[in-house]
Amino acid sequence: MQTDIDPRNLIGRKAFDLHGARIGTVDEVYLDDATGVPEWAAIRTGLFSRDAFVPLEPSELVAGTLRVPFERALIRDAPDFGVGRHLSPEQELRLYHHYGLDVASPGPDVGEWAAGPGDEPEPSGER
Repeated sequence: MQTDIDPRNLIGRKAFDLHGARIGTVDEVYLDDATGVPEWAAIRTGLFSRDAFVPLEPSELVAGTLRVPFERALIRDAPDFGVGRHLSPEQELRLYHHYGLDVASPGPDVGEWAAGPGDEPEPSGER
């Protein structure tokens, strides 16, 4: 994922799985507390569904859409931690394991909430 993208510009973009099936719309973006790099996106998976967290690395922003290299079923089965709150290191680790991604030990404050529809990003800390 490009690291120079403003996370607010991801909000509202359509997201598609590795086969090109539509997953939903990016609802919120979460930043790494230590680096400020966009790390997770919460994708609204349907009108009556919940938000599912997807890793922004190794996802790509292509032609104005978020391309996530996982199947839609795996994304919809991701652990549900709710949105608009800080992701704990344990929650983030569970997400990395769910997606089968290798991860270095997370820092003490990984998963800062960044922005949602109509919100301005917060400078740091929990929401």
